[in-house]
Amino acid sequence: MSAASRVSWLYVHAPFCVRRCRYCDFAVQVRRTGDVEGWLAALAGELRAVESEGLLSLGPSLESLYVGGGTPSLLGPTAMDGLAGVVGRERLGSPGLEWTAEANPESLTAEVASAWRRSGVNRLSLGVQTFHEPALRWMGRLHGPDGATAAVARARGAGIENLSVDLIFGLPAHLGRSWARDLEAALALGVPHVSLYGLSVEPGTPLGRAVAEGREQGVDEELYREEYLEAAQTLVGEGFEHYEVSNFARPGFTSRHNGAYWTGEPYLGLGNGAHSYAPPVRRWNLRAWEAYAARATAGQSPEEGREVLDEAARRLERIWLGLRTSAGLSLKGLGARALGLVAEWVRDGRAIRTGSRVRLTAGGWLLLDRLAVELDGQCWTGGAGRAAISEPEESRGR
Repeated sequence: MSAASRVSWLYVHAPFCVRRCRYCDFAVQVRRTGDVEGWLAALAGELRAVESEGLLSLGPSLESLYVGGGTPSLLGPTAMDGLAGVVGRERLGSPGLEWTAEANPESLTAEVASAWRRSGVNRLSLGVQTFHEPALRWMGRLHGPDGATAAVARARGAGIENLSVDLIFGLPAHLGRSWARDLEAALALGVPHVSLYGLSVEPGTPLGRAVAEGREQGVDEELYREEYLEAAQTLVGEGFEHYEVSNFARPGFTSRHNGAYWTGEPYLGLGNGAHSYAPPVRRWNLRAWEAYAARATAGQSPEEGREVLDEAARRLERIWLGLRTSAGLSLKGLGARALGLVAEWVRDGRAIRTGSRVRLTAGGWLLLDRLAVELDGQCWTGGAGRAAISEPEESRGR
């Protein structure tokens, strides 16, 4: 057996939510409070199983620890200190460690924020989504329009300045939400990072069922496009760097964690539904919390499945991952047909070429999946590389 891939990028899933949002298809467990003891026990058991398998192992020092959900803040003030004990406090001592935890405004109390900061959390991602009361209720969110402002104040009161807010675009027009006012309200918070997520209709969600039954309209593609481009123009105009398809940051505040996904680094995911990657193997855990917890607490692997990426699939992913960031994709080694296609993108305003690299514009990013497959088709003969493009659930936001 080959040596285990040593990883310094760790994702931990916290599945608990008071309710499932209308559009949510994530691996969540609905309950009034988080089961912090059961969660920690399951994570400890899974980590033992992972290390005994020999595919992946945690390195001596982590560069990034990201706790996503679900609603991690529902686990309360002791959760992050307990997690440090599971992961190993000695691994969390690097001065460059980025430790992000997701929180919803209604459950980020002053006590939670202060306790998490003492444990080592130095970045918070707040699930704001909108500041519009009817839209919040339609989504199933529990905080009101002023929730984000209060949560940001509590985070700053605890000494956490590295803050990100999530906003969702493409909501149904009948809600009467003003996207321009949402962007204005987000900017007024003074946070250094904004993540955008477009509404999607997933089968099996309350929204998916409503659309299938004709009780709700599907996503308006033109509105989706207009709001994405409006956000890009507004945020860049206010000094944010549009450094990745969904992410905007002020200088010095880009998120390090998702960079592992975008650059092809090995990473470990713990928790139900979490993904891990040890090139060329990608594996994922059971999604259901009860099934995951039963197996993991017993020290057994909670893996549900895995795939081994062949060279064609890895080539396609390299193109897709390269095109999704502002760093762009290297054109070195590409043939005339591929370069001709890139020239078409530049002429159409979908891309910008600088020397031997190409990056997509905001308009190009709206077509990312299609453009990646098109370029792959021009790069490789015989149709190779046309594998499905997949993305870990934890990299898609809440």
